[in-house]
Amino acid sequence: MSHVFRALSDPTRRRVLHLLRKGPMSAGELADQFDVSKPTMSAHFAVLKEADLVHAEKAGKSVLYHLKLSVLEEALLGFVQSFGLDADAPEPKLEKEIAR
Repeated sequence: MSHVFRALSDPTRRRVLHLLRKGPMSAGELADQFDVSKPTMSAHFAVLKEADLVHAEKAGKSVLYHLKLSVLEEALLGFVQSFGLDADAPEPKLEKEIAR
């Protein structure tokens, strides 16, 4: 899980994940969205792959990136559960009062 949180700690990588929510994109298409060098983007892609948040697929001379949403969901669920905030936890009293 630490790889996932390391990947999510950077705003550029979070934006890459946001862009990939719309569907697969090539490395070039993604890089065009940022004002950074290609080696810097490659480093960001490597961190995202290491965290298993994206899948890279060779398509001719391009590399297509796909979001692996299930990995992100599992990491976030684990994070929430580690703080006892899962769906099975009792509802806080204040929220019950507001709901009435």
